[in-house]
Amino acid sequence: MIDWNSKHQRAANTIRILAAEAIEKAKSGHPGLPMGCAEIMHVLWYRYLHHNPANPLWFGRDRFILSAGHGSALLYTMLHLYGYGVSQEDLKAFRQWGSRTPGHPERGVTPGVEVSTGPLGSGLATAVGMAIASKNMRVTTGLEAGGIRAPKMIVLCGDGCLMEGVSYEAVALAGHLKLDNLYCIYDSNQISIEGNTNITFTSDIYKRFEAENWRIVTIDNANDLAQCDKGLHEGLLESDGRPTLIIARTQIGFGSPAKQGSEKAHGEPLGADEIVKTRINLGFPPERSFDVEPEVKKLFDEHVSALMAGAAKWDANFQTWATQNTEGAALLEKFLHPVIPDNLYSEMVKALEGYTGKSVATRQAGGDIIQVVANVLPNLIGGAADLAPSTKTFIKNGGDFTADNRIGRNIHFGVREFAMALAGNGMALYRTHRPFTSTFFVFSDYMKPALRLAAMQKAPHIFVFTHDSFHVGEDGPTHQPIEQLTMLRTIPGLTVFRPADVFETAASWDYALRSGEPTALILTRQNIPVITDPVGLDEKVSRGAYIIDDEPDYQLILIASGSEVSLALEAAALFRKEGKKVRVVSMVSMERFDAQDSAYRETVLPNHCCCIKRISIEAACTMPWYRYVGTKGLAIGLNSFGFSAPASVIAEKLGFTPSCIVAHVNTWLESLPKD
Repeated sequence: MIDWNSKHQRAANTIRILAAEAIEKAKSGHPGLPMGCAEIMHVLWYRYLHHNPANPLWFGRDRFILSAGHGSALLYTMLHLYGYGVSQEDLKAFRQWGSRTPGHPERGVTPGVEVSTGPLGSGLATAVGMAIASKNMRVTTGLEAGGIRAPKMIVLCGDGCLMEGVSYEAVALAGHLKLDNLYCIYDSNQISIEGNTNITFTSDIYKRFEAENWRIVTIDNANDLAQCDKGLHEGLLESDGRPTLIIARTQIGFGSPAKQGSEKAHGEPLGADEIVKTRINLGFPPERSFDVEPEVKKLFDEHVSALMAGAAKWDANFQTWATQNTEGAALLEKFLHPVIPDNLYSEMVKALEGYTGKSVATRQAGGDIIQVVANVLPNLIGGAADLAPSTKTFIKNGGDFTADNRIGRNIHFGVREFAMALAGNGMALYRTHRPFTSTFFVFSDYMKPALRLAAMQKAPHIFVFTHDSFHVGEDGPTHQPIEQLTMLRTIPGLTVFRPADVFETAASWDYALRSGEPTALILTRQNIPVITDPVGLDEKVSRGAYIIDDEPDYQLILIASGSEVSLALEAAALFRKEGKKVRVVSMVSMERFDAQDSAYRETVLPNHCCCIKRISIEAACTMPWYRYVGTKGLAIGLNSFGFSAPASVIAEKLGFTPSCIVAHVNTWLESLPKD
């Protein structure tokens, strides 16, 4: 056992003061959590967390996720003290332009930050996905049976995280799946911005987690090092096959004479005078700042050496396992460094060739494609929010991932869209899997924060959304997406594809897998004609938009996406009977088209002649289309909600038939000023 003597208390108080000083210098931040959690963080990082400061991405590391991201100064302080390259100057630049210490932890900005957190509860739900990925990879490859130490997913959350609804979804899923590699440390300080949590939050967290099949450990005073050690020892080193909640009772702003235990320590700096009083209260020279005493620095430096030695020992054990288990090691390599076969698209096409000349829903094509991908990528994993039979997102012969079957590749997320999306992010961020998640497109509303976080973190997560328009039909306006396409297209870094048929769907999947970017695939419920030639289509789709039908001296350009491309082609045929010449463009991805050089964009949508009229056709909000049709063009779409009726009736009533499109365009043309 460790003697948690005055030297260790000095280290915990150093953590406390450094975090408070960083916040004070920034004149912005949340000192309460860092000061209240200093003891538990010191004990956790010093004794229980396996990590390697020399290699923040070390494969054998535990994952520490600060779900209560407003306490970021605490994490940055730990990374500074443990030699992750976060300097004293970085602490002084907390929350400043271009710094490595932003207001909330951001993956890719600061070494040692596993997940971008900020929206409360999101870190906890993301960690559930990491826990799933780790279990699946280890059992599938044989690492688990090989006795190689398993990483732990350790989350620090607060009252706010457990108030958010997504935590209910995530905790229920983790308990159901018995994710015993997931540990949640709950900073129970009972203070939020508005005051004591009893004004809003009187839930019995112990009973709640107990009901969700979690093991629970309590630390009555987590501002005491010895009690922290006892609680973490029981919580992290013992197990009964379930996820673990460690309820750590702390005092917010611990050490601040005037603000300890008060909401005044939560979301604002202590103030210069209170910083001085806090330093005096904790026995530190009042005139100093941002200093780490030699004895404390030596304590951390010596432990860093021990951590690196522990990592080297783990690596040696791993190499022994890999040498003795070549098949498992080869499979693990496919998880860690997946190779997309050059012929993957052509293999997808082979699986879809039977649909040529027919009409088929792109969700069905997507389901067929998943089988092809699953056969070549063993790390493909995913599922739906209780909708796999409808979204067609089920890996045949893949088995179900359950508490009893860790090698299953189909995850039943239940009706938990938000937690599903964040868990998918976690699987992607664990760096071993290519996950997909799916639901009806209209329910992307429940997933918006997770979509945004996927884009911010560049997580290679494929979101499959089906039932993409009013063609849902009888379910009515609550189930018919209108504005959701616009919502997704406004998220920076998210690539959205709405394919026009089965082969465009294959090309979209191919791009999504090769890009390693977060991607949304928007697929139809209803059958639509197969209208494309698959040869070379992958290149065309990767450019976002291409000419699907054309004739010389065209006067009209019809631009459409998804199911409306075939509608545009039928309308073009009617226009030609009237003597009008038409070009038809399939706009499968606005993001990809906008990323092309101006020369390519000009070949598809030329600006050289103002007499050419542009018309967009999409069964969704018209807002994003004006940058393509211009202020003098026509955007045909929907800017009102749908109706409950058979899809064919809705299409007729809303004007989404070839004859209606032609009539609409002709009326518009007649209204234009004559040259």
